Amino acid sequence: MTQSQWRYMLSDVSFDAAEEQAVLAVIRSGWLSMGPRTSEFEQQLKAYTGARYALATSNCTTALHLAMLALGIGPGDEVIVPSLSFVATANAVLYVEGKPVFAEIESLQRPLISARDVESRITARTKALVVMHYGGHPCDMDAILEVARRHRLPVVEDAAHAIGSKHRERACGAIGAIGCYSFFANKNLAAGEGGAVVTDDEKMFEQMKLRRSHGMTTLSWDRFKGHAFTYDVVDMGFNFRMPELTAAVAAVQLAKLDANNRRRAEAVRAYRELLPKRLQLPFAAEPAPGAHHLMPVLLPEGVDRLAFMTRLREQGIQSSIHYGPIHQFSHYRKLGEVSLPITEEYARRVVTLPLHARLTADDVSQIAAGVGSALG
Repeated sequence: MTQSQWRYMLSDVSFDAAEEQAVLAVIRSGWLSMGPRTSEFEQQLKAYTGARYALATSNCTTALHLAMLALGIGPGDEVIVPSLSFVATANAVLYVEGKPVFAEIESLQRPLISARDVESRITARTKALVVMHYGGHPCDMDAILEVARRHRLPVVEDAAHAIGSKHRERACGAIGAIGCYSFFANKNLAAGEGGAVVTDDEKMFEQMKLRRSHGMTTLSWDRFKGHAFTYDVVDMGFNFRMPELTAAVAAVQLAKLDANNRRRAEAVRAYRELLPKRLQLPFAAEPAPGAHHLMPVLLPEGVDRLAFMTRLREQGIQSSIHYGPIHQFSHYRKLGEVSLPITEEYARRVVTLPLHARLTADDVSQIAAGVGSALG
């Protein structure tokens, strides 16, 4: 089924003439990489999140990689991570030859990393904790930070789903030692690709900034502005730069973010009223709205998920699964068998329904009716 054949797509972008004009301005400027738009976007993101420093990157995976390097994670170091996440959360630990240690979620109703389970997995080799604000809903950062404080461990926030979410009035991503964002095509702030890392720590920021672009002390834009004429390479770095076109789109999307997140919240409220009561709806009791990146539902025990999703597809309703547990993927089984029964049950029953800022009340009504029909 092609994109045009879906009546209701899982995600969609909220673009208009503003993004077109921003891209056209970059093309006309002739400067396409790591220039004024990237710098401007970093300043806007810093202001939006309240973080002291913000660094634009090529994607969230590279942001997570830089975070691991800034924390000094290396061979044999353990980093506790959620298994209910996209695989990049754990891959970033492997990139620096660390060992991801998978932790359980709190419950089926609140599928976020459990602070209690995290603490039970801390050893003398543990060097950091990673939380992931799944679906755009804040983890229990009070409990996580208390565990981290007791064990003197830094916390990295994978906020790929959570730009615009807050925990006690603090922006998700700007609460722990380092936060990482994604601007992939299906995210709340969609720029096609791109990511960012934020922190309040100047030393870690400078390390990440250096490593983002080959360990070079000055960049092309610095030299163009006449701030430098040459450069040194003082560390082994990477090409994790954000293109100017991406930054231009991201800046426009950031200005629209709060309004788009409110539209997502409205769609979620409608879903919760209209979906069949046989379904379990994670986060339905959450006091804070979050960014509502995903609309997960849990099928009743015994329902054939593949058949259910096939019946949705026949009605033109796109669905997905977020996520298969990382610890059950073939590559990660090589690290040793892990049992996370709550995560495994959640992953076995979850289906993700369409959710984006373009959904109307009528769209949600039609999707909910289709879900009821597919359940039988």
